Amino acid sequence: MSREELQALFEAHGRVQSCTIVMDSVTGGSKGFGFANMPVPHEAKAAIRALNNLELHGSRLRVKKAEAPAKAATAQPEPAAEQPQAQVDADAVVGGPRLKKDGTPLGPRKSRVFRKPD
Repeated sequence: MSREELQALFEAHGRVQSCTIVMDSVTGGSKGFGFANMPVPHEAKAAIRALNNLELHGSRLRVKKAEAPAKAATAQPEPAAEQPQAQVDADAVVGGPRLKKDGTPLGPRKSRVFRKPD
């Protein structure tokens, strides 16, 4: 599958910001997976529902939301207790800034508090 085919497959369900097929540097062929970045959440969810388990070119597709890579245990030492940890915006790691349908950026996320009804 080419990048153009992947993009066309996802564009049927909404706006696609970018598409990437992961290639093997040794063989030059596809590693069998790729990424489609869709900035509108409900369009991305619709694409996941519609395309997951779809059979294409003799293979079954597995489509899911990308997960942030796990932080390596030996990559960085633990910060000192007096230094506050930086909070990382999940959108910055996964898909860049959040955008409205017209492409303009959304403001920061508001924290949510969920309470059980009394």
